[in-house]
Amino acid sequence: MTIAAEGKPDDSAQQAGRPALLQSEAAQGIALISPTFLYALAMLAVPILVTFAHSFWTQNYMDIDRTFTLENYRIALTEPIYRDLLWRSLFISLTVSFVTVVLAYPIAYYISFHGGRHKGLWLFIITIPFWTSYLLRVMSWKVILGFNGVLNSGLMALGIISEPSTAFLYNTNAVIITLTHAWAAFAILPIFVSLEKVDRTLIEAATDLGDGAVRRFLRVTLPLSMPGVISALMIVMIPTVGDYVTPRLVGGKDGVMIANAIQAQFGKAANWPLGAALSVTSMVVVTAMAGATVFILRWAARQAR
Repeated sequence: MTIAAEGKPDDSAQQAGRPALLQSEAAQGIALISPTFLYALAMLAVPILVTFAHSFWTQNYMDIDRTFTLENYRIALTEPIYRDLLWRSLFISLTVSFVTVVLAYPIAYYISFHGGRHKGLWLFIITIPFWTSYLLRVMSWKVILGFNGVLNSGLMALGIISEPSTAFLYNTNAVIITLTHAWAAFAILPIFVSLEKVDRTLIEAATDLGDGAVRRFLRVTLPLSMPGVISALMIVMIPTVGDYVTPRLVGGKDGVMIANAIQAQFGKAANWPLGAALSVTSMVVVTAMAGATVFILRWAARQAR
């Protein structure tokens, strides 16, 4: 009994001696997520760092010359072909993002405000086209927009055109149409989630104060759902810049994007340092464009309130 009684103060002293920080819930939470965080950091940061390092080296036939140089960035920023491809990619990405969000918002709005008990069913129906392969959906648009495709056949049947047109496929418009359809569901879902969080009593209050449907939407619903709109824009904008499959299948020479040039440098050209420089340049430009878009949209939302 004496030993046990003497042991208790020692245990209490040891516990009291532990740093309070290690006993806090924050420290326990950090310890819990640390392995996952370190794994994710390794999977994301290491490839980016390797690419960044390659961008300062030089390809010497089959070997890499690790002498520091900025020549790859000079080529990436000054060569007209790469500059034009980058600007075309940014234009396509911005256009696809805004068109997709504009088309997705009414669908998300209808499901959120008028879907009733069938909201889950509507969301399920939206995801059905995405059960198939991405390549299959791109090839479907190739069939629709082709010279003897569904669109040309329908226009000829209606008498709008007398012969098939080549203006629908192998150009920038074909890439925009295909990418808009490919990313539609990814824009609908975040907007829907944001609209679900809109307090309906605020809309009722705006109605009681005399706001019409349009004014009510612009001053209440749209600003409150802006986080979903911004998320949808980012979800669509960032991946579309790096898409090289769609431009290759439906873009033709007029729809080639910067990702196709990067893929060529890492592939047939076997010039990894130049491909890395093009990749880093694209990432920096896209990050700046995404940041500017978020800032402008948030400023517009504040002005609308």
